[in-house]
Amino acid sequence: MKICVVTGAGGVLCSAFAAEMSRAGYALALLDINEAAVTAVAESINAAGGTAKAYAVSVLDREALEAVHEKILADLGKCDVLINGAGGNNPRATTTHEYFEAGEEDAAAEELTTFFNLSESGFDFVFDLNLKGVLLPTQVFARDMLGREGCSILNISSMNAYRPLTKIPAYSAAKAGVSNMTQWLAVHFASAGIRVNAIAPGFFCTNQNRALLFHEDGTPTPRTGKILAATPMGRFGEPEELFGALRFLTDAEAASFVTGIVIPVDGGFSAYSGV
Repeated sequence: MKICVVTGAGGVLCSAFAAEMSRAGYALALLDINEAAVTAVAESINAAGGTAKAYAVSVLDREALEAVHEKILADLGKCDVLINGAGGNNPRATTTHEYFEAGEEDAAAEELTTFFNLSESGFDFVFDLNLKGVLLPTQVFARDMLGREGCSILNISSMNAYRPLTKIPAYSAAKAGVSNMTQWLAVHFASAGIRVNAIAPGFFCTNQNRALLFHEDGTPTPRTGKILAATPMGRFGEPEELFGALRFLTDAEAASFVTGIVIPVDGGFSAYSGV
């Protein structure tokens, strides 16, 4: 049985990816810093007749990743497909306003989060989570793929990589880095037979962005209105609508000559000019 390792597997999108890869016949090694969430995903897959094991680990801890790698080798075997799904934004790296307003340069951090008082530690956290969160697991698990056929890596980029969204500079820059690193890795590992591609989801409601999209009472925020107005299909995506790209890019036969690409799955957002 082939083995698929998924980071960020406790989240909305990556838990769905894990279930779909299980249906495709893979055994799943599920990694997430949230032990309860990733354990629940593993239990759900096992209850459905699949094979999945949960491992609580931070993708930013190289030593811990190495230890988990050893456990996965003993429990399941070598990784055939790595899905680098861990990522997300953080309020500390999110500005209060979309556009600069006069006087913001003098605002205190407790009053407003502006470009000028944006938390350096918050920026570092988001950048590390999204970019190093691809680098470190790839360094650990790509070793399993060397000299073996049909292995691939799938990264999760974002619409932010194409056009940076307002308020979230660190996340936008980091996801641009993920797309760039996907291309770099694809070239670097081409001679080793490891394909590296990415999916760039448009707008899906996840645990990371829910507070930006909906008020606590469930009503949509103005940001949601802007997003849907700029999405020709006029709605948010559903996790299942990413499965076609997922299955294609991880299929060693269907995508045997495909490497270094980023597929947008966005309801037309990236194609719409606004007029």
